[in-house]
Amino acid sequence: MANRDVERGGKKNRGANNNYFYDESSGETHWTSWLIPAIVVANLAVFIAVMFVNDCPKKITGANKECVARFLGRFSFQPLKENPLFGPSSSTLEKMGALEWRKVVHEHQGWRLLSCMWLHAGIIHLLTNMLSLIFIGIRLEQQFGFIRVGLIYLISGLGGSILSSLFLQESISVGASGALFGLLGAMLSELLTNWTIYANKAAALITLLFIIAINLALGMLPRVDNFAHIGGFLTGFCLGFVLLVRPQYGWEVSHTNTSRTKRKYSMYQYALFVVAVVLLVVGLTVALVMLFKGENGNKHCKWCHYLSCFPTSKWTC
Repeated sequence: MANRDVERGGKKNRGANNNYFYDESSGETHWTSWLIPAIVVANLAVFIAVMFVNDCPKKITGANKECVARFLGRFSFQPLKENPLFGPSSSTLEKMGALEWRKVVHEHQGWRLLSCMWLHAGIIHLLTNMLSLIFIGIRLEQQFGFIRVGLIYLISGLGGSILSSLFLQESISVGASGALFGLLGAMLSELLTNWTIYANKAAALITLLFIIAINLALGMLPRVDNFAHIGGFLTGFCLGFVLLVRPQYGWEVSHTNTSRTKRKYSMYQYALFVVAVVLLVVGLTVALVMLFKGENGNKHCKWCHYLSCFPTSKWTC
């Protein structure tokens, strides 16, 4: 991939499923998951369409610039020196809707904030993200339904794109990892706000924090858009307090016993709901205003660039 490409990497662990620690005897409705599989199919279809448009054999000439897997015809991949992830060229991704700050701000192409979520830098990038989405998203959709999980996925992806545009203004970015990190963030806030219904609270919290920390740390490698990860995670974290609230432990029993009625939601759940709504609305509004005013986030935070790539003796950023 060309130097100006930034991949939103995603290598989530299926151990992130905090439902393992949840007491399912509550009798809550379990939904049939169809949205997450549909999103996976849509991402695969978009990748095929991108490779069709890319048409490597037609655009690459010369003995030293052989397309990879030429037997695939126009679906063959760019040379590995250009794109080691087995995918299209930077120009094709840009043409198909990759996130690019100049086009969003100066050419009024705000739709790229959402379109970039459906593009992937290569087959490796696509497979890692889609496998992660299946492991994380299907169980969430079974627990909370397609509307809430769909909203978290889309809004978190938007939040990741906004933060990425504020800090990475010299490269293009593609991938669904901002939305995926939003689902991880929502899982964490769901655990915190529904604390009373979990049997193994400490184990669930430690497992989730470990998985989140590892994935954010991987985002500090070169060519990975960790700002999309962070923005998606923070957005999903706030949305979890708003959309994934469950009745507190013991409410169903007390609800049937009129002599001992218990509140459906505790006071701390209400408090977290209000705080999350305020932070979400204010954060997205301020970030969007800064973005379309052409602000550069690095000017307001001198050290933030280390969050996306930390230079070492092994690589440069």
